[in-house]
Amino acid sequence: MNRYAVALLAVSAAAFGGQALAESPNAVAEQQFVSGKSRAEVQAELAQYKQTGVNPWATSYNPLRSFKSTASRDDVTAQYIASRDEVAAFNREDSGSAFLAQSGQRGIPAPTTLAGEPGANLR
Repeated sequence: MNRYAVALLAVSAAAFGGQALAESPNAVAEQQFVSGKSRAEVQAELAQYKQTGVNPWATSYNPLRSFKSTASRDDVTAQYIASRDEVAAFNREDSGSAFLAQSGQRGIPAPTTLAGEPGANLR
């Protein structure tokens, strides 16, 4: 039993016997902050923010409260029906790669350059 205690003590001493070399907080180089705006500009922004009365960080913030759509319900429904096959393809397991591979057959112009093509021009 004493052998195990001595072995455990030796392993513990080896593992935790080193010194902890932590730096003091004074070792951090202080960087001076340089603002891109004057105090008057910041105060004007604060006054404008308070005047709107909307707090985007509040739990009751509703960005859609004053939203007004310009499209009719029929227009939105038609756009959805036209694009639902494409959306379903991009949400499949292959993330739409099979859909994109067949894009030339669907009337969608195929890309002219690939990332791995030699001499591919950046646009």
